[in-house]
Amino acid sequence: MAVELCLLLLLLCRSTISEVQPLHKPPPGTLDFGFVPAKTYDTNAYHEPGSIGILFRMVHAFLYLVQPNSFPQDLIKKLAQQKFGNAQGDYQKPENVVLTLQAIYYEIGFIVSAALGLLFVLFLPLVGLCFCMCRCCDNCGGEMHQRQKKNADCRRGCFATFLFVASLIISIGVLCAYAANQHLTSQVRGAKNLMHSNFKDLRIFLNDTPGQIDYLVSQYNTTKNKAVSDLNNVGPLLGSRVQERFAKEVRPALDAALTMAGAIRETKEALENVSVSVEVLQEGTERLHANLTDVKTHLSNTLSDSACSTAQAASTCNIIRNSLNQLSINANFSGLPGVSTQLAKVNDVLKTDLSSLVQKGYAAFNDTPDLVLNQTKNILSDIKNFLDFIGSNITSFTKMLPVQKVLADLTIYLTQSEAYVQDYFPVVEQYDFYRWLGCLILCCMVILILVFYYLGLLCGTCGYDKHASPTTRGCISNTGGNFLMAGVGFSFLFSWVLMIVVVITFVTGGNVEKLVCEPFEDRTLFKVLDTPYLLNRQWRNYLSGIVLKNPEINLTFEKVYSDCKENKGIYSTLHLENLFNINEFLNISMYTEDVSLKIEHINVNLSNIVLLDEIGKQNLLNFSSSGIDGINFAAYLTEINKSVTKVDLLSFANDLEARADQLPKGALENALKGHANSIRMIHNQQVVPLEQAMTVKKYVKARSTLYQSIRLLQRTSSELTVKVKHVISAVDAAQLLINNNASLVIIQETKKYMDMIIGYFEQYVEWVKESITMEVAACKPIANVIDTAVDIFLCSYVIDSVNTFWFGLGGCSIFLIPAIICAVKLSKYYRRMDTEDVYDDVETIPMKNMENGNNGYHKEHLYGIHNPVMTSSVEQW
Repeated sequence: MAVELCLLLLLLCRSTISEVQPLHKPPPGTLDFGFVPAKTYDTNAYHEPGSIGILFRMVHAFLYLVQPNSFPQDLIKKLAQQKFGNAQGDYQKPENVVLTLQAIYYEIGFIVSAALGLLFVLFLPLVGLCFCMCRCCDNCGGEMHQRQKKNADCRRGCFATFLFVASLIISIGVLCAYAANQHLTSQVRGAKNLMHSNFKDLRIFLNDTPGQIDYLVSQYNTTKNKAVSDLNNVGPLLGSRVQERFAKEVRPALDAALTMAGAIRETKEALENVSVSVEVLQEGTERLHANLTDVKTHLSNTLSDSACSTAQAASTCNIIRNSLNQLSINANFSGLPGVSTQLAKVNDVLKTDLSSLVQKGYAAFNDTPDLVLNQTKNILSDIKNFLDFIGSNITSFTKMLPVQKVLADLTIYLTQSEAYVQDYFPVVEQYDFYRWLGCLILCCMVILILVFYYLGLLCGTCGYDKHASPTTRGCISNTGGNFLMAGVGFSFLFSWVLMIVVVITFVTGGNVEKLVCEPFEDRTLFKVLDTPYLLNRQWRNYLSGIVLKNPEINLTFEKVYSDCKENKGIYSTLHLENLFNINEFLNISMYTEDVSLKIEHINVNLSNIVLLDEIGKQNLLNFSSSGIDGINFAAYLTEINKSVTKVDLLSFANDLEARADQLPKGALENALKGHANSIRMIHNQQVVPLEQAMTVKKYVKARSTLYQSIRLLQRTSSELTVKVKHVISAVDAAQLLINNNASLVIIQETKKYMDMIIGYFEQYVEWVKESITMEVAACKPIANVIDTAVDIFLCSYVIDSVNTFWFGLGGCSIFLIPAIICAVKLSKYYRRMDTEDVYDDVETIPMKNMENGNNGYHKEHLYGIHNPVMTSSVEQW
């Protein structure tokens, strides 16, 4: 079965693809292959003995007292490797003598205990025979005469107590033996379900494996679909990567050119605004100048009136007359230079749509993904066809493998094994019944002895009359003594049989516990089995020699058991890579090389990308030479910052009106006040609109627009030539980068793109390898079978029960000795005697004793004192 199982696992591994190439950097996308389907195993390889476990622990503690030595690994290895009996005198070799002495030293506890048991077996029947013969000769308590002593009651009570205690201990021992006997029988009957569970798990192990293999193979489609999806998106993936590599240089250059195109349009608007605003302001200031001149003329005529000649008005009129020069405009926009020349040049520049040219550059650069997609259609089609070819190869290869045949053979073998076990399990149960019956008979032997002892104690205690003499004791008391002697007789008859069973089961069960169960629990037993050249003198490692046909491979029982306990895959557990290396059969390098070559043939031509043509560049140069940097911005700003009039007309009018109030009432005063009102009207209607910025009147808007436009032109013209040269240089540098480095960038990005595609297959291969190692054909059932056979059935079911049985039965056998002594002694106090001591005078007891002989009691043939009851009884007996 092992060979077939190995063949199956090899075929399982072949059905996928493996050899994991060294992974590149972690792939950009992680594929989700899901979980390998696996069913849950039913067997729980753990046994809890329940309440009887206390007895098991007591037996383990006793065995530790008998055998406190640790597991003798070295001794067992040497004994297993040493040959005995092949030649005459092998046992006399010094090394063999040393090994024998070491084995005896290790087993000294069992040897001494077994020797004591054998002495018990030999001497107790002999002692019983001698005791019987001695009593037949009226010795050893056989004579029906009891000497009366002062402490007779105390002795009787002590013997009764000791016998009762010994009987209780024997009762506990027989209960332990009976419990162990029943436990073993019940566990053997329950082992059928455990056996069925293990076979079911093994069947799941075989039936579930093909589905796991199919799942591993089917997940190739996940890899292929992801690769095809990325190939279909080669434009966004590869093209975008290429585009991003150039974007750091191209986008800022085009953005700067587009910004300059916007600056040209803004410059044109600013120049137009300056031209219009200056005309509007010139018109306004000319009207203001004309109105102020009229007011000044009329005011001068008024001051020429004769009324100003009077003494009261002369000084006031002179003051007003001297202030008339202030009624004139301050800001003169008529003298500002025009911007028509610059505006004409900018209009010529705008005849070429620079923004459209820049947008064409953007469009050409942004079409890189589509350009890559269009130029790689044929190659990508070949790659997709090749991926389909790989998938079809995998599918066809798996169909060629005889997995189903091997599985069918193993299933048949498993079915036959299960049928064989089920057929012979009734035989095991039948023999277990015989064993149970034999153990029950042994327990019944002890129980029979206990019945006699308990009945003897009960009858003797209840029927005893302390006022009755030994020859006149009652029938119940006498029956109690007879029961005790019957128990003694059966003790001599059965004790040696019990001890033989105890010695045999003790030596067998104790050594199995110490040499198999305990080392199996701490896995020391596996270390012994893994000893080189132990099980086969030609093989260094026995397991690898059996499974892998190569004993030099380090495959150990301990490692296999540990891995199966952890439910690892059987491929890694049995080191099947030495028979079938998935790194060779799952070698995707031949596929990846073909894919790499096809991807490396991708050649994307980016020479058609033109960021900005010569017309656009010349347009920028024409703009830089438009002359806007020659505008006298200072003159404009000076005039804009000037007040409209030299004097605040409102203040002048108020002052004029105040001075008019100083004049005598009359026409002069009224005329001056009228002129003051005219000045206020001019201020409100013409000066205020020219000065204020937040009204909608054309003069105010013209003044504000002129200021903003001049500032804009001033900023734009600042180092305009340098700025244009920088923009053209940036565009030329980006264009040069595309023209000269495009092939290198495309090669680099194509390599990354290829690594990403191949990375999917490497992920798949890595996942397949990990799944085969950890999940496919997980060998937990094998460990469960070993645990069930050794730890549960052999150690927990059989050995613990057997050890508990001999522990209880041995205790019964040992305590039969004090029980025999106490029963013999106690029976003297319960049985009716034939003769008794008779004393004529208490004061002369010693003399009477001397007269009656050394025994100190009357002889029937001397004194003729008979016990009629006992005489009749003896005659009948």
